[in-house]
Amino acid sequence: MKNKNRVSTDGGGPLANNPFASLNLEGLPPGPENSADAPEQQPSAGSQRGKNKNRGRLEIRRQTAHRGGKTVTVISGFVGIGLPEKEKLAKTMQKSCGTGGTVKDGNIEIQGDQREKVAAILTEAGFRPVMAGG
Repeated sequence: MKNKNRVSTDGGGPLANNPFASLNLEGLPPGPENSADAPEQQPSAGSQRGKNKNRGRLEIRRQTAHRGGKTVTVISGFVGIGLPEKEKLAKTMQKSCGTGGTVKDGNIEIQGDQREKVAAILTEAGFRPVMAGG
């Protein structure tokens, strides 16, 4: 058997190199105190801070270009929202409008001119829809 340079997997000794050892922590503000008897601050029931009231501005466009003359409603401008949530929104819009749709290149596309229905759904979801283009 050849003796190659093998790394031991038995746990070995403690790490010899601490990357934080040379940091100068003087002059930094103190961190938050984690006291067990201090109650956590929750937004009050009347406040709007707990709810995400304004999730961003979205543009709603009606397009026919490069689609064989068919009209499509395109919603774009999503910031900070992932693909699963976009797909969920698209599914809600499809059911409400009674049409097909998809999520392409970060935009939601709904078949037909459905701008008013889509705007209502987005407003209910906390977005600020804006009609853009024609």
